[in-house]
Amino acid sequence: MKKCIVTVLGKDTVGIVAKVCTYLAENKINILDISQTIVQGYFNMMVIADITGLEKDFTVVCDEMEKLGEEIGVNIRCQREDIFEKMHRL
Repeated sequence: MKKCIVTVLGKDTVGIVAKVCTYLAENKINILDISQTIVQGYFNMMVIADITGLEKDFTVVCDEMEKLGEEIGVNIRCQREDIFEKMHRL
């Protein structure tokens, strides 16, 4: 199974979760785990997703998610699981 980590950060507004999850579903990306918090009006979400069924190039998905974030006023980053883990090792 191939996995990726999606992070979403920004001012809380209506529909962030819906729009991000809709994009993932439309691209055959299955959510394995999801966590979200709102602290003093700031939204933070982390998604671990299965990208095994992905039909697009992964870099295209990352670019499209970044653009989606700009459209809805948040910062969206998408990384392959192995890269994410290497970047966050002590």
